[in-house]
Amino acid sequence: MGNIYDGAFRTILNDCRKLIIPVINEIFSEHYTGEEDIRFFPNEHFLDQQDVADKERITDTNFQIIGITAKKYHLECESSLPDGRITIRLFKYDAQIALDEGEVTEETLTVTFPNTAVMYLRAYKKTPDKMKYVIITPGGTVQYDVPIMKVQSYSLDEIFEKRLLMLIPFYIFSHEKSFSEYNNNELKLEELKTEYRTILERLDDLEKQGIIGAFDKRTIIELSSDVINEIARKYENVQKGIGAMMRGPLIQTEARTILNRGISETKKETALRMLKMGKLTAEEIVEYSALSVAEVEQLANLQTI
Repeated sequence: MGNIYDGAFRTILNDCRKLIIPVINEIFSEHYTGEEDIRFFPNEHFLDQQDVADKERITDTNFQIIGITAKKYHLECESSLPDGRITIRLFKYDAQIALDEGEVTEETLTVTFPNTAVMYLRAYKKTPDKMKYVIITPGGTVQYDVPIMKVQSYSLDEIFEKRLLMLIPFYIFSHEKSFSEYNNNELKLEELKTEYRTILERLDDLEKQGIIGAFDKRTIIELSSDVINEIARKYENVQKGIGAMMRGPLIQTEARTILNRGISETKKETALRMLKMGKLTAEEIVEYSALSVAEVEQLANLQTI
């Protein structure tokens, strides 16, 4: 999946954590209220492989929602055509995370697999409604479904009624097939702009009602602009008409400054841990910490002092 889409998905998960609750309720038929604690876990794991010098590194998003009970979830966002490889990748990740947190008591290993689902940004005829794991063991066969959320199947009204606000940055995918028409037909483009004005108005209403905060609203809007500019990069009029409207002027509030400072410090701490491990190149640390090359090099120099 493109880095822009992946980045938007991870950003909204990590920076606007409460927005994941309605999505989890929708996918897994849960009944979380939104007051639950959400705890994220490191999204980088190394697959244990014998006789392999460099372990395969896999990344994804896994977190725990702590309500009456604590449940672990693994959610992946995908925009490509289903080809079977994603199912293998999902299972590898689930198995490794289960093994990482496994418990051994009197030579009995107990592993717990997370509740896993996939958000497909594009839906094709081949896109199924669910995936399935079938695990054949000497003690019997275990099988269970991995649900699929098809983002394009949700109308704008459904997104707001069900509070699936996390899907808004990716709502533009439902219009992707019409980009050429929008780009060459001013009236059609105006209809799309009107729809996005409605999105902005409804987000404003939710903020006034106290349902979402100002930071969450701005994050949704900015990520929407990023995704629009990426998906419509070949359609200048769509980019200018919708992308620019969603970007708007950035409001640098004191709260946002403080939050950004905290995020920056967290990124530096992550990079320092990676440097101490000594297993990753500077380029890899840049990719996974979201710091610049100069910042990573500065931290590396401090390590040697």
